[in-house]
Order: sequence, then structure tokens, then C-alpha cells
Amino acid sequence: MPFDWQRLFISDQAPTSFLWEVLVRSLFAFGLTMGALRISGKRGVRQLSLLEFGLILVLGSAAGDAAFYPDVPLLHVVVVFAVVMALYVLLNYLIDRYSRIERLFEGKPELIIVEGEIDLAAFRSASLTAQELFGQLRQYQIEHLGQVRRLYLEATGEVSVYFFEPQHERPGLPIWPEVYHRPLFHLPEAGAYACHTCAAVRDLPAGPAPAHCPRCQQPDGWLPACPTPRQA
Repeated sequence: MPFDWQRLFISDQAPTSFLWEVLVRSLFAFGLTMGALRISGKRGVRQLSLLEFGLILVLGSAAGDAAFYPDVPLLHVVVVFAVVMALYVLLNYLIDRYSRIERLFEGKPELIIVEGEIDLAAFRSASLTAQELFGQLRQYQIEHLGQVRRLYLEATGEVSVYFFEPQHERPGLPIWPEVYHRPLFHLPEAGAYACHTCAAVRDLPAGPAPAHCPRCQQPDGWLPACPTPRQA
């Protein structure tokens, strides 16, 4: 029967006293999960790698099933936790010793920005959007890519940014959303313009913009290169 309130809030297949068992099961599952996280250490609570994300999914499923399904024996859940955590410890040992296994399970850092320009091949292989990348850069108070000497996308999904020395900064592609989303196809005046796709900066005359960027061959327009120095 739809909207059977007793079935929705309690159960028509278990007595009300089963709620006490749910309480015990929940405490048990919570204790197992906290113990697993304690074994994994701080590595398991920072930005997750693929291995750690898989660990959380498996343990979360096992703990959730044990919390309220009456036909899931708690000893079975203990075995699942023991096997998964043993596998996690073993894989971490192998990852620390063998770089090939590390690349297999956790990937490797990708160099996305070099000397203020985007490496499009690495950028596309990372399955990253410009919005995601620039959103992370704005957390570093970066206004344009001319302030960035190198940027790595780490295996955890975080970015590591290395800046130009102030005297070596150059005009670059602005990454403010209200500016970035308005590429130009007709240039109002001569000056330095950045490719909307790869951030390459070129001195261009006023008038119709080049149909394709000389560096990346993309027809996505140009933006006035921003010369603002970075404020540390």
C-alpha cells in the first residue's frame, strides 16, 4: 500500500524492538569505520586518491548494510573490513616501493601550464574544464596566467602552482569569469591579446582577429592580455 506510514517509519517485517538492534549495529559499524580510518592514518582524510576513494566506497557500503539489514551477520562485515584494510595496507606498501604500481593505482602529476600557456594535450587528457582549473587558481589570488610559471595537476586532483618572480611576470590570459567568457573576434585596438583556448599571447593589430590561434589552431577568439602584477 502506498504511503503506509507504519511501513515507511518502522517496518511491516520486523518488530519495533528491532530498533534497538539497529542502534547496536550502527554503533558497531561506526566503530569499525573509525578503526579503519585510524589504520589508514592522515592519508585517508585529506584529498582522496583513487585508491582511498575506492576504500571509502567499499567500507561505506559494508558499514551501511550492517547498520540496519537484519540478514547481514556482523561477523561477515568484520571479515570485509579486515580484508579491505589488509589490501589497503599492502597496496600502500607496494605503491611506496614501486613507481609503476603507484602510477597504476593513483595516476601521476600532469604538467598543465608552462610559462603562462596551457598545454592542451595534457589539459584534455586530465578531463579538466577551464572553469574547474581557473576556479582553483583564483583560490591563489591569481588574476591571469602570465603570473603562473608552472602548474601541476596532482594525482589527488589538487593543483600545485609555481609563480614567476615579480620581475619576470608577463601579460597573460585573464581568468575572471566576467572577462573570460567574453572573447573578442574583432579587436578594438592594437596590443597584446591572449588566445581564449591556450593562453598564448600575441601582439595583434586592430581590426578582425586572426581566425585561428597560431599556436593551437583553435578559432575561439582572443582576450586583452592582463598585465596586472600578482599581489602575494
